[in-house]
Amino acid sequence: MRTMKKNGLKVGLLGLVFFLSNCGAYNFSGADIGTAQSFQVNFFQNYADQTPGSVIVPGLGRDFTLALQDMINNLTSLSLTGSNGDLLYEGEIVGYKIVPMTATSDQRTSQNRLTMTVNVRFYNTTKEDADFEKRFSFFYDFDAAAPLPSIQAAAHEEIFERLTQDIFNASLGNW
Repeated sequence: MRTMKKNGLKVGLLGLVFFLSNCGAYNFSGADIGTAQSFQVNFFQNYADQTPGSVIVPGLGRDFTLALQDMINNLTSLSLTGSNGDLLYEGEIVGYKIVPMTATSDQRTSQNRLTMTVNVRFYNTTKEDADFEKRFSFFYDFDAAAPLPSIQAAAHEEIFERLTQDIFNASLGNW
């Protein structure tokens, strides 16, 4: 009886190892990387000033590019490369604006909204029907009395997290 339990446990563990090893194209993030082995994220130029009401923030393109690289690197087993990646992300920042959201009874702004918009082109050399060009946008609301530099780090963290997650889901999400 004891031998049967040991053998059953061994067979169960062997089955689990076999199952997990055959799931190589998927991982726990839900990413479907197919046969891709590498990814490339080209620098996202900041063209926000070409959209009325938007402003240019120095370093924003670099920071967003790095955030997207980190997201993909942390959620997949793909290798980051500088050229000829199986998956290619490129695009530009096309909007970065602050607009008033709520007003007080004396017609003063009490809350502002910072919105960032990026245009993304995604190419999958291993699965061409997965290619797309799409805009992604997200916002951060803050007290109107707070100057932009005082909230910028927190705003960028929240906006980048959401934008990179949305881009990841659109390109590799298997939902």
